[in-house]
Amino acid sequence: MRRFYREVSLAAREGGWQVQLDARGVKTVGGAPQVVPARALGEALAGEWRAQGDKIDPKSLPLRDMADYAIDQVAPDPTSLAEALLAYAETDTLCYRADPDEPLYARQQQVWEPLVSRFEAAHGLALARVSGVLPRPQPAATLAALRARLMRCDPFTLAGLEAMTRLAASLVIALLASEAAEEPEALALWQAACLEEEWQAELWGRDAEAEARRQRRKADFLAAWRFVRLAQG
Repeated sequence: MRRFYREVSLAAREGGWQVQLDARGVKTVGGAPQVVPARALGEALAGEWRAQGDKIDPKSLPLRDMADYAIDQVAPDPTSLAEALLAYAETDTLCYRADPDEPLYARQQQVWEPLVSRFEAAHGLALARVSGVLPRPQPAATLAALRARLMRCDPFTLAGLEAMTRLAASLVIALLASEAAEEPEALALWQAACLEEEWQAELWGRDAEAEARRQRRKADFLAAWRFVRLAQG
């Protein structure tokens, strides 16, 4: 699509901020006004539009896509997304370890255990660790605490959390990342989520296509982290 506007601005609206293209307010793909709750997120959205050349590249508008998702899909029923995210807690990557006699187990203990322990201390809950592939339910009190935590999130935070959780296969990683103030901390969390992939690459070598996919996933994870931080102001 060719660029159809010349000027990009940001206008205050009831409930937040809306990007304007030649004084016309941006709408979501569903047709709703794309009003976001924080000026910082609005400025970032405006920056995406300003950065377009003669042709608009949809892939360079990740924040716009997440804002559309938050408004069109999450806001009408945030409880459904919160419950879907809670399901990840039952099979969280960080809670599933190799058998203790396997070399991978030591790496998981070194990298994952401090993160899980930190998460437990911060949220006052206990997560079950599992060695092997057979699932083990999390304590009911833990799920209740996580549900309450998710239900306090606004639709924009939930949208970003959903992207990070899906990419990392870990609700723990996503929630820790949502509290990370700087990108290096979020990047370190992403790298922790990729521990098993990195382990396999060290053992068997790196595949160019797999590495390219992982770089794209990393970019998507960091974009979701940035979206959450901006939405929180």
